[in-house]
Amino acid sequence: NPTPDVIQPADQSLCNGSTTTAINFTGAVSGTIYNWTNSDPSIGLAAGGTGNIAAFTAINNTSAPVTATITVTPTANNCPGIPKTFTITVNPTPDMAQPDNQELCKNAPTASVIFTGSVSGTTYNWANNNTLIGLAAIGTGNIPSFTTTNNTNAPLVATITVTANANGCSIPSKVFTITVNPTPDVIQPADQSLCNGSATTSINFTGG
Repeated sequence: NPTPDVIQPADQSLCNGSTTTAINFTGAVSGTIYNWTNSDPSIGLAAGGTGNIAAFTAINNTSAPVTATITVTPTANNCPGIPKTFTITVNPTPDMAQPDNQELCKNAPTASVIFTGSVSGTTYNWANNNTLIGLAAIGTGNIPSFTTTNNTNAPLVATITVTANANGCSIPSKVFTITVNPTPDVIQPADQSLCNGSATTSINFTGG
């Protein structure tokens, strides 16, 4: 009887909660049976089985990538073939602590915005919808303290949207605001000079 074989299955790398690609084992010898074992059932795949592996939802509830090694052995007519191995890597879902909103006056320094999460190597990309406060429109990584600007007579509210990405996996964006209040002013009141017993002119304070 011939020695059965199995065509090398491709490795897979995907995000927590994603669906794997179905694995269909094939070889040259008709009637071959494919028995497989899985080194890490925590990814959502049984520890072992026979035949093809249907698509399944990958699981990773940790903060680091989990790699399962699957070993498949072909057998035909009681003759075993050479086992082949492949891997399924499930990357964790990155997380991010919610940044605090900030409210401050024109020309005041902001607090630095430090993005944090539990997954190592996470990249934080952010977008700002109002550059009039003195912050760029887009950026990557932490936002250092900067001096706010507001050349209007009303508060400026900038909405910053942050997305966390790790190993090609991301989470829904988080949003926070930086509000810059204008510096109030007062129109110079006029001096008054009058006689004892006279009525002053009313003084009405106004500003922008």
